[in-house]
Amino acid sequence: MTAPTAWPDRPSTPLTAEEAARIHQWWRAANYLSVGQIYLLDNPLLRQPLTEDHVKPRLLGHWGTTPGLTFLYAHMNRAIRQRGLNAFYVTGPGHGGPGLVASTYLEGTYTETYPGITRDEAGLQRLFKQFSFPGGIPSHVSPEVPGSLHEGGELGYALSHAYGAVFDNPDQLAFTVVGDGEAETGPLATAWHSNKFLNPHTDGVVLPVLHLNGYKIANPTVLARIPEDELAALMTGYGHTPLFFTAGFDDEDPISIHQRFAAVLDEALDMIARFKADAAVRAEQGQDPTAAEGSVPQAHRPAWPMIVFRTPKGWTGPAEVDGRQTEGHWRSHQVPLASARDTPEHLRVLEDWLRSYRPEELFDADGALLPEIAATAPEGTARMSANPVTNGGAVLQELELPDFRRYAVPVEERGTEVVEPTRRMGAWLRDVVAANLQNFRVFGPDETASNRLQDVYEVTPKQWMGEYHPNDAGEPLGPSGRVMEVLSEHQCQGWLEGYLLTGRHGLMSSYEAFIHIVDSMFNQHAKWLKVTNGIEWRRPLASLTYLLSSHVWRQDHNGFSHQDPGFIDHVVNKKAEIIRVYLPPDANTLLSTMDHCLRSRQYVNVVVAGKQPTPTWLSMEEAVAHCTRGIGTWEWAGTVRDGELPDVVLACAGDVPTVEVLAAATLLERELPGLRVRVVNVVDLMRLQDSGEHPHGMDRDQFRALFPEGTPVVFAYHGYPWLIHRLVYRNDTGSDFHVRGYREEGTTTTPFDMLMRNDLDRYHLVMDVIDHVPGLRARHAGLRQRMEDKRLEARAHAYAHGVDLPEVAGWQWSDNQDEADAGAAAARMGDTGGDND
Repeated sequence: MTAPTAWPDRPSTPLTAEEAARIHQWWRAANYLSVGQIYLLDNPLLRQPLTEDHVKPRLLGHWGTTPGLTFLYAHMNRAIRQRGLNAFYVTGPGHGGPGLVASTYLEGTYTETYPGITRDEAGLQRLFKQFSFPGGIPSHVSPEVPGSLHEGGELGYALSHAYGAVFDNPDQLAFTVVGDGEAETGPLATAWHSNKFLNPHTDGVVLPVLHLNGYKIANPTVLARIPEDELAALMTGYGHTPLFFTAGFDDEDPISIHQRFAAVLDEALDMIARFKADAAVRAEQGQDPTAAEGSVPQAHRPAWPMIVFRTPKGWTGPAEVDGRQTEGHWRSHQVPLASARDTPEHLRVLEDWLRSYRPEELFDADGALLPEIAATAPEGTARMSANPVTNGGAVLQELELPDFRRYAVPVEERGTEVVEPTRRMGAWLRDVVAANLQNFRVFGPDETASNRLQDVYEVTPKQWMGEYHPNDAGEPLGPSGRVMEVLSEHQCQGWLEGYLLTGRHGLMSSYEAFIHIVDSMFNQHAKWLKVTNGIEWRRPLASLTYLLSSHVWRQDHNGFSHQDPGFIDHVVNKKAEIIRVYLPPDANTLLSTMDHCLRSRQYVNVVVAGKQPTPTWLSMEEAVAHCTRGIGTWEWAGTVRDGELPDVVLACAGDVPTVEVLAAATLLERELPGLRVRVVNVVDLMRLQDSGEHPHGMDRDQFRALFPEGTPVVFAYHGYPWLIHRLVYRNDTGSDFHVRGYREEGTTTTPFDMLMRNDLDRYHLVMDVIDHVPGLRARHAGLRQRMEDKRLEARAHAYAHGVDLPEVAGWQWSDNQDEADAGAAAARMGDTGGDND
């Protein structure tokens, strides 16, 4: 592994009064631009008296958190210039969008990114107008903002994203503002524990700033209303060294305020520099241990600093509006002067507020920021809004992927090689990790081994900076691991997103039922990808790939609570250009699918694959071809000869449904040998959509080639059955599709009983064929009844013995071929196939 870049060790110097005055000017300018974005349509420098025509017709945005964000931004600029830091800014209060747009504009990055927003009066007018305006930009710290990698429109993920962004980025500092409303969310409360996973030598640093401005939208915040010693104890308990700063609640001189905060920030950054230097020395002396067989290493975990930053909400805004307190109150949360266009009083207060920043002292005659104020910001890529890692696709390096074909399960006879698909994938994943030790990690909530991926521990431990106990010897724990496990799906998702957004690669493994915990986080990331597809300067990121195992059909040791395949339904609601869903039926198709997913860009890939022993149906050559098509006919499984039309199509998507369809096909061949059955397997679920709905979709001709019009389709699907109807509705004009899937029926039971509870078992599929193929039901009522009887027998056996019928549990495709072939031969000689009704 390459030695990390040395952390800058330039000594800090106290902030002089002259420097403080310049920072104060920069802060005033940023606040002025922030207010202007919320309110002004024209007259950006107040060169004329303010009139209602200068005010936007709809006032949108969030002022309350903004002045704190701009204050902190100004001081980080000074620290970067003085110390030579590589830093980026993560804004938990993402509603403070105007403050970050203003800051990037003052740094010059915004104009470099959007040349039409010039650094003059005309550019200011365009900057103001576009904010929260039709055809403009959103009010949050959205993907359109240079330097952003965290929108923050939904609260709770700032710290998780920040830590994910600094893993394997040893020279980066994530300056991360946590809003006190955000601090009340579950994901954020858990995210403070991320410091237990941060290696001070090989990873970067997160400097959290808890911004206590006292209020949420309409209520006080919890952490702002507890005693300081209690808050200090909380943060110390999380493993941080808390530093406190309070300002804005009296008439203190601005110069003094800036000098006091600069001292606090310097103390935090000096502490970080010492910790990084100490970590480098320890590494050089070989004191950075990894968990090894027979040893109990002790990782050195610093008590990283964090800052508690207490200021009034809506700081520097109107003290009162309509006789009610506004500054320092929740009334300043969004737009303090909601009627500025409609009432003369509010218009007057707005003008007074804007003029309080004295823009004539900040901008020259052309409307450009005065050079001496602009000089307080860093230059080039040292600017937080120009840090290359915040446009992760620009620094993305390709993964070195071993040839997945080398891990193939050999197939001498279909279905006889029974393996755990995710275990086979784990061997490949082990070598993926080994070949990419600086830009690939595996994330999951305590389930890596449970999902059969434990082979990765042959080349890497789990990253762990906590305490070690003697009985941990030999466990896969170490301070420089590539596996990130913590029992919080939110945390794992946030870490992975931050890692991807800064130009790296990763995979998240989870139990299928509990991935729903991150539904909302997935939403935000999918929306980010969708928006960045339309932003030319945003370069494509590595895709976010989920491996969902321990799935609904193999939860016999758990129960109903662990049975939910609905994440797929949630995912497919997002834009088709972003979403990919794969259901590989065996180990070889899983290997081919995962190789594709880890090579892809700008997608969310959802791969559902079981960890229990599963037959292998396709050779690797066949698997690659099948995965490339995404959907296809398995001629070897059906009875349709070339040139014939099927009487029925048995379709399947998912590993367990595939087994049941193949078992049903053998039953049909034996019992109804003259029936022409086509078997279609779906790997890429989105192939079922119309080509006008999804890039992977089929046009009508392709669809009808597989599913001829008027031919009944009995579809065995892994998830909720109505999703298939939704995907095929444009082409299924004759209601030919009859879908079986999970119907929210489950408990702790045997695998086959789970299938029967949801009518997805082989016997019920045969019954469905009899019911939907014209003429069969009347002629083969006896066969249908025998299938019902087999279900009763299977249930009685499971309830009596706790295991499934041997003929079900031990079923193999090859075991049925001799008998099936005999039945087919008899049929060709004129036998009716044994149905005696």
